[in-house]
Amino acid sequence: MADHIVIDSRSGYLAAVETIVAGSGPVAVDAERASGFRYSQRAYLIQMYRRGSGTFLFDPPAIGRFDELNTAIHDDEWVLHAATQDLTCLREVGLDPARIFDTELAARLLGMPRVGLGTVVEELLGIHLAKEHSAADWSTRPLPEPWLNYAALDVELLPDLRDAIDDLLVKAGKEDIAHQEFADELTRELITVRNEPWRRLSGIHSIRGIRNLAVARELWLSRDALARELDTAPGRLVPDAALTAAAKAMPDSKRALASLREFTGRASRTELDRWWAAIEAGRSTDDLPVLRGTGDSLPPPRAWADRNPEADARLKAARTGLTVVADELSLPLENLLTPETLRRVAWSPPQPVTPETVAGALREHGARPWQIETTSQVIARAFVESVQSPGEGSEAVS
Repeated sequence: MADHIVIDSRSGYLAAVETIVAGSGPVAVDAERASGFRYSQRAYLIQMYRRGSGTFLFDPPAIGRFDELNTAIHDDEWVLHAATQDLTCLREVGLDPARIFDTELAARLLGMPRVGLGTVVEELLGIHLAKEHSAADWSTRPLPEPWLNYAALDVELLPDLRDAIDDLLVKAGKEDIAHQEFADELTRELITVRNEPWRRLSGIHSIRGIRNLAVARELWLSRDALARELDTAPGRLVPDAALTAAAKAMPDSKRALASLREFTGRASRTELDRWWAAIEAGRSTDDLPVLRGTGDSLPPPRAWADRNPEADARLKAARTGLTVVADELSLPLENLLTPETLRRVAWSPPQPVTPETVAGALREHGARPWQIETTSQVIARAFVESVQSPGEGSEAVS
């Protein structure tokens, strides 16, 4: 396999733009980040392949913005695998497609049981694709040649994979469904802004006591600030389990914190003053958190039977009906309709319950036209029948 050259200059990048434009067909795109190593989710390598143009490996930190390339190929079809994982970091450097073909999502819509790139390539193209470098630190410079070979192969196979999957979509009558889903991916908000992001701390549900929770919050915020400053993954500084242990133990001195066996990590001792200051802030603050996070989230379904038995009955009946439909269409249930959408409509159904009002409710929650057409009548019937006593008819649903 020939050595791959990483393009890390503006002149090299602009020359590559001209070559990519001269090619034909869709543009295969992939991006590598340094998740688990860096704080940011920026792209540290962007790979492109186009028939008639070849393979291009770009170094985004060195190049900066990709506006010229985006202008040149914006309206062409871009082929990605699991597009939602890459669109955010691509947009950060100015790469924002108008049309995509997501081979991972398409594989889900075809009912394939495993949709990882290596598995799908092997099943449809008969090529074994090793994935040993997928979790590597792509901020490493220079990038090792085996990593570059791996990264190049990821995009070089995508156009052939796209064509094979597209043929299957046409044969299954799912081409329009796929295009609706691809278009939705481009309009979806990919970054979820949480009201209280510190509640993502692993093990936080095991912390008892509001003051302990305040300490956990201050430790998380302090670690997050340091991680952002150093561009390091927070867990590499101090693991979540260490923060949780400190919040539970509530050490009464800096020495007690240092001697806490569970308080580990490369910055647990070198930044001891920082962590102790966070604990003291949590001990003394008047801004105490509530035990549960705020927001418009629904109760977990397991609690519905007690808190809203009618909604529980609606949800179970609708899920049963949709499972049958999903099986008939060879679709995962979550792709037929997202669990969150079904839960919200079941919790607060439209009145009166008809296929038309259910369709409106689904539309308000972002369901695509094909999902609404396929599920609204099934859901409406299930909702009505869930509250009827035996012997009653279901005339409300036509």
